[in-house]
Amino acid sequence: MTEYLVQATNLHKHFGGTRAVDGVSLQIQPGEIYGLVGADGAGKTTTIRLLVGALKADAGEANICGYDINRQTEQARSQFGYLSQRFSLYEDLTVLENIRFFAEVRGLRSNEWLPRCMEILGFVGLEKFTERKAGQLSGGMKQKLGLASALVTRPKVLLLDEPTTGVDPVTRQDFWQLVIKLVSTPLSGTSTVFGEDGESRRGVLISTPYMDEASRCHRVGFMKAGRIIAEDTPSNLRARLNGRVIELRGSPLNLLRHVAHKDVDVEDVQAFGDRLHIRVGAGKAQDVLNRLKSEIRSAGGHVDELRVVNPVLEDVFIALSESAHE
Repeated sequence: MTEYLVQATNLHKHFGGTRAVDGVSLQIQPGEIYGLVGADGAGKTTTIRLLVGALKADAGEANICGYDINRQTEQARSQFGYLSQRFSLYEDLTVLENIRFFAEVRGLRSNEWLPRCMEILGFVGLEKFTERKAGQLSGGMKQKLGLASALVTRPKVLLLDEPTTGVDPVTRQDFWQLVIKLVSTPLSGTSTVFGEDGESRRGVLISTPYMDEASRCHRVGFMKAGRIIAEDTPSNLRARLNGRVIELRGSPLNLLRHVAHKDVDVEDVQAFGDRLHIRVGAGKAQDVLNRLKSEIRSAGGHVDELRVVNPVLEDVFIALSESAHE
């Protein structure tokens, strides 16, 4: 068996003059959650569609568990579960009928699909809703049903395209707990959810526009204009801006932003709720701290707090996006 569950090499996909995916390469190991992060239009969905064979790449290769998605399509598809961005199940069928349909399409016999489906529905928390029509489910419950359907073949890889977009924070938390459990539990034993494959672990590729979700991943690939512009662990990515982010609280916020922007050593100013994050040049934080408070007071503003803080992934993504644009 290949070392990587997912391996993409130099993928390209153009739509007319638009380079939707422009030389993307990535690898996912067993037991790993890989986050594909970027704004709308960055190329995340197109990349996942190339990986599952829904689109054919103009150039490059994609392998799932060692199978080429274009030349060994059926073998590759038997290895992964896919949850698309939009709810794509049958809304006039019940929860159980939906998951049964996907089980039988994948060739499960009648004495296999029912216990497997019931265990999966229990795992995602839908065991009490087996007779409810899918069209009557909330957005979060629909996504859980989609995940249940993706799990019906006990896949070694899950490819999830922005699965929590449009759902409430509690549902997002619940969904991520399911994903983390799926990755952390070995594919062993008699469980129909986790399968029977020794001590190997499942891998997950998940796309998201949310930086708090990206921080839950083992590795993150930041996408912009069809390219992965940076890839590393969340902690290593944040470390790129250590000592370079200043948090400023005070009033009025627009005045504070204007004064901060004028400082020669300030690279960027972004609002984070009721405060500002000010990114400064390497080694310039203390210089900015020393003069910014007096500059704000001279302009008629008020400072409540001014200090160096640990960067968050939003800070990193903004900095990377600017450097990629340049």
